Amino acid sequence: MKDMHPSSGTSPSLRNLQILEVLARAARPLTATEINAELGLPKPTIHRLVANLEQEGYLSRQLDGRSFLPGHKLREMMLGVMHAAQFDLPRHDVLVRLYESVGETCSISIPEGDSLVYVDRVETPWPLRLVIALGTRVPLHATAAGKVCLAFMNPGSFEHYLRHARLRPHTERTLSSATALREEIRRIRKQGYATDEEEFIPGMVGASVPALDGRGRVLALLTFHAPIQRMSMQAVMSHLPALRRAAAELAELI
Repeated sequence: MKDMHPSSGTSPSLRNLQILEVLARAARPLTATEINAELGLPKPTIHRLVANLEQEGYLSRQLDGRSFLPGHKLREMMLGVMHAAQFDLPRHDVLVRLYESVGETCSISIPEGDSLVYVDRVETPWPLRLVIALGTRVPLHATAAGKVCLAFMNPGSFEHYLRHARLRPHTERTLSSATALREEIRRIRKQGYATDEEEFIPGMVGASVPALDGRGRVLALLTFHAPIQRMSMQAVMSHLPALRRAAAELAELI
């Protein structure tokens, strides 16, 4: 039976993209009915398309059994797009200008599941430096960028993270208890930035701020880090204005 909705002439491939677009704009789990509130497809059609996308790995069903988030294939596509964008010179120029101000390694990362992935970087030429390769996944709870990501989650998603995440201590300074991390995230929400005081790698300090879209959602994280032998926490804080300017530029480009 043919769909009788005015959009019935739309190809299934385009409908699949429209479903993913609605989910991306919402930035929260949606049921098939909520997705269809924007698309207006016949009920059997939306349920069939969503089921196919789930089966193929583009959508992931949540624990409630009804709502969906991007699945592993869609997340891999997102990462591929961001990796390819390393050839985007205007975006890379933002990092270059930040590096010229800070004088230490500057990076862009994006959230991916319960971790972050580094997608672009300008390295310091100093012999003493801490290298985290592009494509490396790092934990949310133990890094400045990860903590910013947690701070800008909606409260329900953050509490879900706390219930299920393994808050492994990477150093003696890692916030490895839910109570300590919750208090830190509350502080980061108010101040709009996070610092890393040797919480992920001994001897490494740094700071991170988010590049936000018009609805206050995290597009990417902009970070710099340095060996503590070369940069004190006081010096880290002095570079926050430059970091915020760079994040605003990055948000405009994205």
